[in-house]
Amino acid sequence: MNVNRHHLEDAVAQGLINDAQVEPLWQFLSAQNQDTPSFRAAHILYYFGGLIAIGAMSLFMNLGWEMFGGWGIFCLTLAYGGLGLWLTTYFLKQRLLIPAGITATFVVALTPLAVYGLQTALGFWVGDQNYQDYHRYLDWRWMMMELATLATGAVMLWRYRLPFLMMPIAVTLWYLSMDLTVFLAADLDFSWELRKLVSLYFGLLIVLLAFWVDVRTRHEKDYAFWLYLFGVIAFWSGLSLMRSDSELNKVFYFGINLLMIGVGATLSRRVFAVFGGLGAAGYLGYLAHHAFKDSLVFPFALTLIGLGVIYLGILWQRHEAVISQQLRSKLPLALQELIANRH
Repeated sequence: MNVNRHHLEDAVAQGLINDAQVEPLWQFLSAQNQDTPSFRAAHILYYFGGLIAIGAMSLFMNLGWEMFGGWGIFCLTLAYGGLGLWLTTYFLKQRLLIPAGITATFVVALTPLAVYGLQTALGFWVGDQNYQDYHRYLDWRWMMMELATLATGAVMLWRYRLPFLMMPIAVTLWYLSMDLTVFLAADLDFSWELRKLVSLYFGLLIVLLAFWVDVRTRHEKDYAFWLYLFGVIAFWSGLSLMRSDSELNKVFYFGINLLMIGVGATLSRRVFAVFGGLGAAGYLGYLAHHAFKDSLVFPFALTLIGLGVIYLGILWQRHEAVISQQLRSKLPLALQELIANRH
């Protein structure tokens, strides 16, 4: 729920609070929300600067660093990591939680480079691949770097309890799923079809993990957001890229996307609704251009369906409190608390 100052002024007009209460109440609400990520100018600058720094040591790393050699790379990343830890501690003392989360994430993002430097220095890294290929190509040799990154992320999350640390953990789990498949399917053809299946099932597992984290931390900060995001992307991408000549399978795909919209509305997770809406719209587009091509009836039927959905929305808004209470009363207590806290 988004509350702005105008809402407080409306509350004064309706006699719910008096005019003298507006300013202190607004200051209180602003202080409560200052550590919640939003499209404020300060938050945009925080994340933009942080992503530049993280990208410089990961996505945009070039071959120039190879001139330092393995030990040079390892020592430089340790120095960068020490700086990141110092900044994290400093920002936490200043109660700047968002910058602290970004600098802590920067430390985790350095882990693959540090492991690569150490492996090179010890002579364990052979072949044509180098660190700049880490984010571009699948290779089972990246697994040591990924496992170390997950371990570092877990320690940092345990130490600092900052939700943004879940971002590199979620990304690394995604990378690990693909590289692990390459390792296990060494004697098989790692085809495009196999990649889609891995993405589908891995995404589903990550979504279930995110739900578990969500329930466990329902009274705390939002630690599940990044897991939901990358889990849904992986699941939906794998599902949507699968080819099927069966109309029944296409209807099943449409049903899964409608279910995702329902899950998103229930858990207050927009990522489900966004991708579910894209999938449902894609299926309706398929019907318009293939199954009912040149049909005079289809546009009228689709319009009626759309208006019917709008009418259902109106009914839901009018009776939302009663329906929600009845539905939630049938759920486990932990899930009831999760839904109440996330709305």
